[in-house]
Amino acid sequence: MENSWKGLVNKTFFSQSTPDLAQALLGMVVAHDSPLGRCAGRIVEVEMYRGPDDKAAHSFGGRPTPRTRVMYGPPGYAYVYFVYGMHYCLNVVTGPIGSPEAILIRALEPLQGIEIMAQRRHIKIHEASANLCRLTNGPAKLAQALGIGIKEYGLELFNSPLQLYHDQDPLPSHVIATGPRINVSYAGEAALYPWRFWIKNHPCVSIKGRVQKTKT
Repeated sequence: MENSWKGLVNKTFFSQSTPDLAQALLGMVVAHDSPLGRCAGRIVEVEMYRGPDDKAAHSFGGRPTPRTRVMYGPPGYAYVYFVYGMHYCLNVVTGPIGSPEAILIRALEPLQGIEIMAQRRHIKIHEASANLCRLTNGPAKLAQALGIGIKEYGLELFNSPLQLYHDQDPLPSHVIATGPRINVSYAGEAALYPWRFWIKNHPCVSIKGRVQKTKT
């Protein structure tokens, strides 16, 4: 489907280190094509998880499981997981083969397919139009809005119905904020690592992200 974005990312884009890629993802567009149509949003908040030594990562300890197997493969694939028995979350696999790292997409600015997103989120369209951010200002919300579930697990983010697009020049460092990750208090000192990145003052940053930001 046509769009005005600069271009689909290629496979080599994902060869960056996880910290560099996490910040490079901010301002990019993630799009998902489904039978209902295309839905897309601009990435405004992410968190990185750095593998076997990161107590907050699903791959902590370095023991592959059916859930985490895609993380042990090449970068640039979708790691989708189910949480709290009701929600899906979308991650970008990073790191070389055998290094199970990933970046969680935490919040988007809705760009395309607003009516479809509202339908999936069970929000009336006039209410969604009054505050578009509520459609995608959280990892579970954006997965629901984009129609992402277990069927998207393992998809190539450079050649599949679930894709990443360049839309602007990389953001300068002064507009990117960093802070601790969300909901990882179980991870000890790793809970304090400043491995969450977001676009400063963006209204679509997750609600929990905005609250925690004011505390740090």
